[in-house]
Amino acid sequence: MINVGIIGTGFIGPAHIEALHRLGNVNVVALCDSNQSSAESRAAKMNVPHAYSDVTAFLQHQGLDAVHNCTPNHLHAAINRQIIAAGKHVFSEKPLCMTMDEARELVALAEQAGVVHGVSFVYRQFAMVQQAASMVCYQQLGRLFSAQGSYLQDWMLEETDYNWRVDATKGGASRAVADIGSHWCDTIQFVTGRKIVEVMADLSIVWPTRKASLADTGTFGAQVNETQYESREVTTEDMGFVLFRFDDGSKGSFSVSQVSAGRKNRLSLEVNGSLGSLAWDQETPQQLWLGHRHKANQLLSDDPTLMNPDVAGRARFPGGHIEGWPDAFRAMMQQFYQAVAQGEPSPNANFATFQDGAQVMAIFDAIMQSHQQQRWVRVNP
Repeated sequence: MINVGIIGTGFIGPAHIEALHRLGNVNVVALCDSNQSSAESRAAKMNVPHAYSDVTAFLQHQGLDAVHNCTPNHLHAAINRQIIAAGKHVFSEKPLCMTMDEARELVALAEQAGVVHGVSFVYRQFAMVQQAASMVCYQQLGRLFSAQGSYLQDWMLEETDYNWRVDATKGGASRAVADIGSHWCDTIQFVTGRKIVEVMADLSIVWPTRKASLADTGTFGAQVNETQYESREVTTEDMGFVLFRFDDGSKGSFSVSQVSAGRKNRLSLEVNGSLGSLAWDQETPQQLWLGHRHKANQLLSDDPTLMNPDVAGRARFPGGHIEGWPDAFRAMMQQFYQAVAQGEPSPNANFATFQDGAQVMAIFDAIMQSHQQQRWVRVNP
């Protein structure tokens, strides 16, 4: 059995724990939160035997093999450093850190330590995304022409929507692009097998000032029925629009928004080639749309008997048994812990590594620069 610890128990920490419990060869033995009482309460609710409020003490827990960093963004770099220094395999929530200098440092540290390292880009793990990537790889779409799509949410639609992600000191200088645009960029690069190398961006802040509730509200949490607010300036974008160029010269565009009413978590993408097109929508994840010129379009379901042989195993159940976000999250953890069981990073890892996390950070660094300077900007490798 592999013994795992979790740092951070907000919105995403419990999702990590639930996915790990489903693997069978992983024990979640300890968690760490900001204070001891909340750590003990969370541990009791999620059947985790040990609780800590100090990261240093937590990392000294006997027999700990790997650690998941599920803290707010501004803590990622420092805690990832501590995990690596302790010699533990590390799985980090995205973004990997807050700056490109930190990203390069973390990649170097993880490689020098020889630990397995992963970043939580989950959408590449859906069975139909794996199918899409296989079809592009085997040129079933022909020569790639373009890619486009969006990632739309509505949880920041109203002036009174506020949490730590809006604060640039905690969430980073970019919000919509870094938070959800990073997922879109990783997914489209995984599907196409190409890297985004140049961008032109136009970003927008819908609410220059937001009313922050004085009661604590978690990510995606509903406001309580009270009227105590304070006004806070907003410097992070609510939405953005990006043109981009791939490394092979093909082109595309995508938009992100956290203020699109009715869109809860809609990551969608389309890839167009000389022989056909494909499209996928995370809110109907079991379907892959296939577009044709001279015959009827198709909807391919995540039935392993209908998928390409190299990825058929990524659909765990027979067709019609719907698999969704929690199943993709489990698949991501399974891929990571296969590498951990081998004791070293795999050159053919199917999960996102620190290198992938750093490369996506370079994309949204270029997007921020492009918006500020209103010009095309190359992505710095």
